[in-house]
Amino acid sequence: MKIALCNEVLQPMPFAMQCDFARQVGYDGLELAPFTFADEPHLMIPAERTAIRRAAREAGIEITGLHWLLLTPRGLSITSSDEAVRNRTIEVLMRLVDLCHDLGGRIMVHGSPAQRAIPPGDTREAALARAKDCFERVGNYAATAGVTYCIEPLARAETQLVNTVAEAAAIVDAIGSPGLRTMLDTSAAGRAESEPIPAVLDRWLPTGRIAHIQVNDTNRRGPGEGADRFAPVFAALKRNGYDGVVAVEPFKYLPDGQATAARAVGYIRGILESLDAAG
Repeated sequence: MKIALCNEVLQPMPFAMQCDFARQVGYDGLELAPFTFADEPHLMIPAERTAIRRAAREAGIEITGLHWLLLTPRGLSITSSDEAVRNRTIEVLMRLVDLCHDLGGRIMVHGSPAQRAIPPGDTREAALARAKDCFERVGNYAATAGVTYCIEPLARAETQLVNTVAEAAAIVDAIGSPGLRTMLDTSAAGRAESEPIPAVLDRWLPTGRIAHIQVNDTNRRGPGEGADRFAPVFAALKRNGYDGVVAVEPFKYLPDGQATAARAVGYIRGILESLDAAG
């Protein structure tokens, strides 16, 4: 498996420096938040895309994919009752699929809780139906680009739509698109799942529904900076033959993003070395 860092952790460091830093402290890749590049990242011109890809290549680091997709531009929603808003959102997402492909990424993570909120006065069922239509259209488009589009389950404090891997997997199964999968974020799963995270992985990884992993503590800091234990998580990934990307995505940086990023990858590499030594 490859270890990536979500690049917003290193903001406002210039992207080329982010690539150099991430590689030097031990990451294999960067998972990019589009809003860190532009207010309308889906409209980045070819020269800008080429420069991003070149910076990563020269640093010897991979661009693994995109996450935090709908923070910009403003006013997007996959659940809005306004069809024009939904169509604009789907168009932005399709252009982000193109961006992911152009940058060499293979995974997109659809979290964006504010942009999948249930509109006031609406029902969960109606909002979920609109979200499913979005996932189907974008998932099918992603398949043509060689990108896997992952529905991210989030804790109930963040959204009322899609809180568990089982709920996301049910959407994936109902749609049946080769470009659509789900993923697991350890912080969200630690707050939303009824089983321990290793048990969730043991249940779902063999089905092929989970295509990506993000790691952070339930306290929203980096792995190794709270009460959560990650050795059992990585042990579950290893015994299930997971060979994808594990992205580090903390939201609280103490004392700063660089220290958080370096501490996290050292902690994870230590766990992986111990598991390898144990056979």
